[in-house]
Amino acid sequence: MPQPEQPFTLTMDDGARIECRRAGNPAGTRLAITHGNGFAVDGYRVFWEPLLADFDLVLFDMRNHGRNAPTGADGHNYLQLARDVGSIRRGIDEVLGQKKTVGIFHSMSSRAAMKHAVQMGWVWDALILFDPPNVPRRGHEFYEPMRVFETKLVDFALNRPDTFDGPDDLQKIFDEGRGQSRWAPQARADMARAVLRPDGRGRVTLACRRELEASIYLAALTLDLWPPASAYGGPVKMIGADPLWRGAPPTGVANQALAHEGGYEYESIPETGHLLQIENPQACRDAMLSFLRKHALA
Repeated sequence: MPQPEQPFTLTMDDGARIECRRAGNPAGTRLAITHGNGFAVDGYRVFWEPLLADFDLVLFDMRNHGRNAPTGADGHNYLQLARDVGSIRRGIDEVLGQKKTVGIFHSMSSRAAMKHAVQMGWVWDALILFDPPNVPRRGHEFYEPMRVFETKLVDFALNRPDTFDGPDDLQKIFDEGRGQSRWAPQARADMARAVLRPDGRGRVTLACRRELEASIYLAALTLDLWPPASAYGGPVKMIGADPLWRGAPPTGVANQALAHEGGYEYESIPETGHLLQIENPQACRDAMLSFLRKHALA
């Protein structure tokens, strides 16, 4: 991993601590970048590393993920994750000084950023949401496909292997998995290392406990978060999985529906699934950068 120029720690409103790393070009627009449920931002290196030359990056993991110390289940819910988004945004300015800042979120963290923006306040110069797992209310044509999708993920998370001799064991699972076959090879190696921590007994274990991962998938079904773009208070773009591709999850069509119903600026990345940033990182960067240029942020 590129060595951070300025690592720092932020304390959330309940005492949890979030490890942040600043890297890149201090003269550029600041991009605050994080990850999806069960993953870690270092695993997205194929997406964010080419941005280092032009942007001032702040990389961080959500609570109970990646480099952060585990804090347990008490604060592991969307309300607290949304509060964390606000605490991190304020903390970045307190440590690094105020400047134009864009939030770059994926999946679970996208939903937390959405909840924060529409219910707690707009704090960004722009917001990029990569394939949030948006679940419409009952009765919508895409509620049932998303319900099935999320419940399958609950079962997957609860039954996945969680302890390994080393990162190579998890990388082998990624290398052989059908769902990870579209990931860039470097991303499979990076993610295997990013999501594990020593277990204190000579092996490694998932940084985000599988039960915590499962709880977030289940919570998506009752979050009832389907806001119009006008509710945010600032520019927002949704970048989703391919809604027409046979291999894509229902997040692709759900996001397309929300974008059309809610008036979002929206783009889908052809032939990508939910992990689009590490499946086709260049196309994801292009979709993001065109939006930032439009708003004089790149």
